[in-house]
Amino acid sequence: MTACAIEGGTAGAATTADPGPEESGEPEEPVGAVPAERGEPAGMIPGEPKRPAGTAPAEPGRPAAAVPAEPGRAAGAVPGEPGRAAGPGRPAGAAPSGGTVPAASAGFGASAGSAASAGSAAPWSGASRAPGAFTLTADGAYGARLTAAPGAPGGQRAWYPERWTLDGPEPYAVPLPLNQPEEPDAQVVPLADGRVLIRRQVAERQMFSLLYPTGPATGELALGAVECDGMELLPPSPDGTSVYALSPGDHSSLLWLVAGGAFGPELVAEVPGHCSGGVWLDRAGRMLALDRQLPGGGPVKAVAVDLERNGEVTPLLQITPESDDRLLLADADSGLLLLRSNAPGHDRLGWGVLGSCLPVRFPECLRPADVAVTPFAVQPGQMLMPESCAVALRIDGAAGSWVGIWRPQGRRLHQFAAPEGWSAGAGYWSRDGVLHLPYANASTPCGVALYEAPGDEEPPPETGGTGGTEPSEAVTPPVVCKPVPLGQAPLHRAASPD
Repeated sequence: MTACAIEGGTAGAATTADPGPEESGEPEEPVGAVPAERGEPAGMIPGEPKRPAGTAPAEPGRPAAAVPAEPGRAAGAVPGEPGRAAGPGRPAGAAPSGGTVPAASAGFGASAGSAASAGSAAPWSGASRAPGAFTLTADGAYGARLTAAPGAPGGQRAWYPERWTLDGPEPYAVPLPLNQPEEPDAQVVPLADGRVLIRRQVAERQMFSLLYPTGPATGELALGAVECDGMELLPPSPDGTSVYALSPGDHSSLLWLVAGGAFGPELVAEVPGHCSGGVWLDRAGRMLALDRQLPGGGPVKAVAVDLERNGEVTPLLQITPESDDRLLLADADSGLLLLRSNAPGHDRLGWGVLGSCLPVRFPECLRPADVAVTPFAVQPGQMLMPESCAVALRIDGAAGSWVGIWRPQGRRLHQFAAPEGWSAGAGYWSRDGVLHLPYANASTPCGVALYEAPGDEEPPPETGGTGGTEPSEAVTPPVVCKPVPLGQAPLHRAASPD
C-alpha cells in the first residue's frame, strides 16, 4: 500500500500578490466494456449516481475547518478585472469567485475497490512532464500552464501560472504570479469557474491551492496537503469543479479528490496495482479509466473505476490475455475509444467503440514511418456515430511536432504544420468540426489557430489488410498553414488541402 496521509495547514487562508511580467495485428477481439450491475448488459456505463464515494475520515484531534468566502464575493460570481488585457483588442480579464473552500483536515482513509484484469506498466509520468504543459478544461473554455518571462540564456527562469480564457470573442491570458516563483515541477489545472488549481511538492508533501486574479494581484486559497512521495493531477473532470490526483505505488495506487470536495483533499479509492494514465468515460465525472499493472507484474490493462461505488474496479480493455492495452482517449457522445496496444506484435494505435462487439481496428495510416503519433482530442457531439468523429493527433518527428487529423471512416491521415509556439498536444474540437490549437510566440502572446476538419474521399479498397488492419499511405510533409489571431479569423477557416 502506498504511504500517504493528509494534513491541514493554513487551509483557507487567502493571500494576494502583485503580478509579475507577462509572457507568452491484428487480433479481432471486441473492445472491453465497462460492466454494470448484474443483469445489465456489458458495455453499459452504470446509470444513476449514488454518490457516497469513499472519503477519508478525520484524524483524531484534527477537526475539519471551513473557509469563509471573501467578503462581498458570492460563490460562482465572476467580477471583472479592470485594466488587465492580454494583447491588442482583448477584453479585460475576469476574476472568478473566491467562494467557500473548505480546508483539508481529514485523516488517512480506508481502501476501496476490487481488482479484475491484468499488465508492463508505463512509468509514472510525473518526472517527465514539461513545465510548459498546457491543460484545458473539458469544455475548452479555460486553459492553464506554467510559464516564465524570457530570461538570459542559461539563466534561472522565474516560473508562474498563467490562465487563458478561450470562450470569448478573443483569447486572452491572465498571469497569476505570487510573491515567489514556482518550482518547474509544479502542476496547474483550470476549473470551469476560472480558478486554477496548483499542486506544489514541498519535501514529501503535496500542497494544493486555488489561484484566481483579484484586480492587479493574485489571490490564493490553500486547500491542504497530502504527505506523499509522488502524485500527478489527472485531466480535469467533465463536471468542471472536481480535480483528482493519482499517487501510484508498486502494490496499490491511491486516487484522491484534491479540489471540489467538502473537506479538502479526500481519499476516494485505493486501486490494487500500479496505475497510470487517466481518461474520463462519461460527462458526469463518474467513470474514470486507468492503465493498471497488477502486483507481481504482467501486462498492462485499462480498467474502469466507478467513483460513485467507492472506487469499484472493472475490466475495460482486454484484446489478448498477454497484450498491454492502454486507453488514450474516449468520447462520451459517440463511444469512440483510442487505444495503444502491442496485441498486433508491437505497439500500435487502434480504435474501437465502448460496449461494441466489433473488433478493435489498427489502421495502417496511423503508423507512418519514423514518427510518433499520439491522439489528443476527439470531436464531440457525434451521437452514436464514432466513425465520423474527427480525431486530432500530435505527430513528432525529426523535424519537430505537427498536427494530424483523421477519421475512422476516412482511413486517411491529413497532416498540417502547427502554429509557431503551439503547446504541443493541446487543443480541442468544436461540435461542428473546427480544431482549436492554443499557441504563444513573440508576436502573439496568446492566440488560437483554427483548423477545419477536411473532408474524406471514398476510402480505398483494402488490399492485403487482415485482422483489423487498414491500408497505409506514405507520409506527406505537413502543409504550411499560417494561423491568425482568433479575432481576425473567419468563423470556419478552410484547411489547406492535403
